[in-house]
Amino acid sequence: MAQKATIYKVELSVSDMDRHYYETHKLTVAKHPSETDERLMVRILAFALNAHEHLELTKGLSTDDEPDIWQKSLNGELELWVALGLPSEKTVRQSCGKANEVIIYSYGGRTADMWWEKIKNRTTRFDNLRIVNFAEEDTSELSKLASRSMKMQVNIQDGDVMVSVDDNIVNVSPTKWKSAV
Repeated sequence: MAQKATIYKVELSVSDMDRHYYETHKLTVAKHPSETDERLMVRILAFALNAHEHLELTKGLSTDDEPDIWQKSLNGELELWVALGLPSEKTVRQSCGKANEVIIYSYGGRTADMWWEKIKNRTTRFDNLRIVNFAEEDTSELSKLASRSMKMQVNIQDGDVMVSVDDNIVNVSPTKWKSAV
């Protein structure tokens, strides 16, 4: 019998001074049986970094042709495609063809560095692609904050991110590997 997803309830308060966005989102996040706490927290962080009233978590790992997060316009056009991890060059190319803007949040330390070295020269043609990397130390600390019911505060200022759950705080410094044109 297949394992079922674990449901996480997250009250996510975003204070993004860089974009002047201040909202609280009540999220129900399904954690796939193969998903780690680290990936779950990176997914929630990616949501916070792109928070918008039309931003949605998707089925993610359980669906190959969907990103982890997306934002669609009112007429159904795919405005933003957010993927996590280390997608293949083919997946990157297909994503860039489907959405107006694509953001990949990579993580995983040395493995992410090797992925970027392999793929970076082949991404220069995509003007709608951004790639942001999270340090392994940061995502490891984030994973320790995961709980089935969270009140999470994310403060973003000058590109730096402070994540707090209860009395625990993790500072995250995303590194931009590729910017959109």
